[in-house]
Amino acid sequence: MAKHTGNDKLKKHAVYVYSEEQLGYKFSETHPFNQKRLILTTDLLRKMNALSDQDIVIPRIATDDELLLAHDPRYVDIVKKASKGLMTSSQTESFGIGTEDTPIFPNMHEASARLVGGTLTAVDYVMENKALHALNLGGGLHHGFHGRASGFCIYNDSSVAIKYIQQKYKARVLYIDTDAHHGDGVQWSFYEDPDVCTISIHETGRYLFPGTGNVTERGSGLGYGTSFNLPIDAFTEDESFLDLYMTAFREIATHFKPDVIITQNGADAHYLDPLTHLYGTMKLYQEIPKLAHQLAHEFCDGKWIAVGGGGYDIWRVVPRAWSLLWMEMNDMELPQGKLPKEWLDQWQKDSPVQLIPTWMDPENLYEPIPRKEEITEKNKQVLDKALYHIRPHYEKE
Repeated sequence: MAKHTGNDKLKKHAVYVYSEEQLGYKFSETHPFNQKRLILTTDLLRKMNALSDQDIVIPRIATDDELLLAHDPRYVDIVKKASKGLMTSSQTESFGIGTEDTPIFPNMHEASARLVGGTLTAVDYVMENKALHALNLGGGLHHGFHGRASGFCIYNDSSVAIKYIQQKYKARVLYIDTDAHHGDGVQWSFYEDPDVCTISIHETGRYLFPGTGNVTERGSGLGYGTSFNLPIDAFTEDESFLDLYMTAFREIATHFKPDVIITQNGADAHYLDPLTHLYGTMKLYQEIPKLAHQLAHEFCDGKWIAVGGGGYDIWRVVPRAWSLLWMEMNDMELPQGKLPKEWLDQWQKDSPVQLIPTWMDPENLYEPIPRKEEITEKNKQVLDKALYHIRPHYEKE
């Protein structure tokens, strides 16, 4: 991407942080959080000739000192002991481990630390100008708290990465989260920090875990005004989602002026996702990375780190959505038409559902929404409330 920056020393345009060891983050055969989606996405990109061995960087494991940037020492110790079978679920439930959502599994500390290390690997590539952009689809565990696991997330790779960026690179970070669930763990980690801006666009907590992310959550103390939440109604479709995303992301980036952008790219706002109630289509995942890419170049000399996140239809949705993200990151022309026949033939026999054979969704994916106008108007009101304090009229009052 030297054409964007004039920096001839850049060695890579973008790096893809990945190894099959990331699949070690596995709760059970039936748990909805299934990292097989990493294999499906990587294979789809390879069959598109959009990913080569030269693009792939092996993730490292985060050290204890790095984990402690965002996590309590006692909590890390509990995870380590549970990881080795030294604690029971009844002893760890108060730490969010051993629950139905986040059960104990062997070597869970090492597997979790590897996902964090993957995001730190991505950070170093971008912040040391070894690459303009970096993608770690194994990351995006945005529900992890300082001293507690939550919502399938043990360690919070984005929170650790942002603390790491602050400590090592002294940079202002804009984190934007388009997962259907509120990015609570990252938000609360930086709620009082004026040098980290968090944006979360998510399905309203009235119906969906974790129940937070109200528009009135704006940060506190010195961090007041750097936390932005846009809770959208159930059944929200592409047009309204993208209107909020495009408007909010650009206005907030212009206001905050970040040094680096981190995007959390959960793919569970899609109509087919089994855990949420939004009505997005593949159009969302075509458009969301375009603006992130554009704003990274406008404000951050291209510095853009992307992580994965939610996404529970691992066959029909996630591989297509995350492939579009990587292709946008590499300035590739976004594909139309059919998926590679070789990929469909290879994976259809394993899939419990009929795969969608095209990059975009079929026209008749779902029945028309009767409350569309009402939902669009309610979402627009949320947008205006969320941005009220950074718009010019507010400063004049």
